[in-house]
Amino acid sequence: MSIVVTGATGHLGRLIVEALLDRGVPADRIVALGRDTDRLAGLAARGVATRRGDYDDPESLRAAFAGAEKLMFVSGSEVGRRVVQHGNVVTAAREAGVGLIVYTSIANADTSSLALAAEHQATEQLIRDSGPPHVFLRNSWYLENYTGQLPTYLRHGVAGAAGDGRVSAATRADYAAAAASVLTAADQAGAVYELGGVPFTMTELAAEVSRQAGATVSYLDLPVDKYTELLVAAGVPEAYAAVLADADRGITQGELEVGDDLARLLGRTPTTLAEAIRAAL
Repeated sequence: MSIVVTGATGHLGRLIVEALLDRGVPADRIVALGRDTDRLAGLAARGVATRRGDYDDPESLRAAFAGAEKLMFVSGSEVGRRVVQHGNVVTAAREAGVGLIVYTSIANADTSSLALAAEHQATEQLIRDSGPPHVFLRNSWYLENYTGQLPTYLRHGVAGAAGDGRVSAATRADYAAAAASVLTAADQAGAVYELGGVPFTMTELAAEVSRQAGATVSYLDLPVDKYTELLVAAGVPEAYAAVLADADRGITQGELEVGDDLARLLGRTPTTLAEAIRAAL
């Protein structure tokens, strides 16, 4: 029996495989899935089994899930197509007799009004209705969403529509370590974890960048529609810009702020904003 990890060619999926190996799970008990198995060669060289798994190809999923004790179901990245794709994953998992589905959802999924939450809410219901035992890892934002923009912040400042709202962002590595903790623990069926790091505001983000970079970086708060326009002007596709601006709107209402589930799963304080900025700089 094995632990199958979907999306292992992506940032989070690959880190989950790495975290399982770090926890001592034998490589031959891990199956890493991706659309392009050539991109999994590095894991294969370490003894991890690799298989093709495409959310748009149900037959590939049924074959990939064969013999799986646990399925680490990393949500897809194609916003707008995920309900159908995720439905393929859930159906294949049920047909393959997977013992436990662990799904990466979004923070506060059961109450969230974020546009991004709708597909996660639908997927959680698909999983509940499918029958197999399951765990929901409701991840808040990635710290990399912010540290990846440091050059822009240093040139133009921080802009957004989050007001004084706080976001419990954490690193992908911390989310991956938490997932590995759940996958290697007993009696997890039915658990729901609201995962995120120490919360901060966008003003605090700007101040921390200023402190560490030795530059003056301020936060410009905009109405949602104006922030959407700013993102579009910067080259972000309009539909995605609207989703990002809506997420900031959700931050103002506390929809991406969570408690200490991540710290409990890690057994330590998650990587802080200051630590992430220091590493990125």
